[in-house]
Amino acid sequence: MDKRIKLFTVLSSIFLSALILAEITGGKLIQLTISAEWVFTMTMGVIPFPITFIITDIINEYFGRKGMRYITFLGMAMVVMVLILLQVDMIVPAAAISPVSDEAFIGVFGISVRIIIGSIVAYLIGQLIDISIFHFIRERTGGKLLWLRATGSTLISQLIDSFVVLLIAFSGQLSFGTIMEIGVTNYIYKFAIAVLITPALYIMHNIIDRYLGSELAEEMMEQAHREGTIILKGQVP
Repeated sequence: MDKRIKLFTVLSSIFLSALILAEITGGKLIQLTISAEWVFTMTMGVIPFPITFIITDIINEYFGRKGMRYITFLGMAMVVMVLILLQVDMIVPAAAISPVSDEAFIGVFGISVRIIIGSIVAYLIGQLIDISIFHFIRERTGGKLLWLRATGSTLISQLIDSFVVLLIAFSGQLSFGTIMEIGVTNYIYKFAIAVLITPALYIMHNIIDRYLGSELAEEMMEQAHREGTIILKGQVP
């Protein structure tokens, strides 16, 4: 199998797995206590989401706008599929011997429905903004400063994503002030993570360059930048 196809498949699988996990665990709120005055309330989805940040930047880098848009819409379709399957799962009654009751199952996954709907909207807006900003910065810097386009695109896109998803998911369940507080803490967390994962991005970039070989890697990045996509065996991914 062509190395480019293998790479695209692996990156897509990692991205979709992290995305879906973030969606179905987003109903759980967690707190990080820094001090008596600083208590960060966040959704559990903030744990797998940093993985999507890295993969988004890598796919943008090697497969261009069209490659990342393809994964964005595929991810949206998979999240919708998960939403539909969860609805079916909640309708089917649990067996008497089931260790998980209907009430427990619905209690966990019932709230995920609103979160998934909110996330679909926020995710789509955020990802399309991320793609545009990533390539805008890349064009302005002549393909240099990977950290700037990766971090800059994530920080701007997640500013929107952090508040849109919470407003849709928790309106009517939490006060507006609480939603804003969670949104701010979520964004501060994502801001910090976007900066901290920069070394991981460079490490992953180097691993992929070694896997592909410098010549093929440069060819893919140049073609992704010039044409907005990379050709895999004559087909657009």
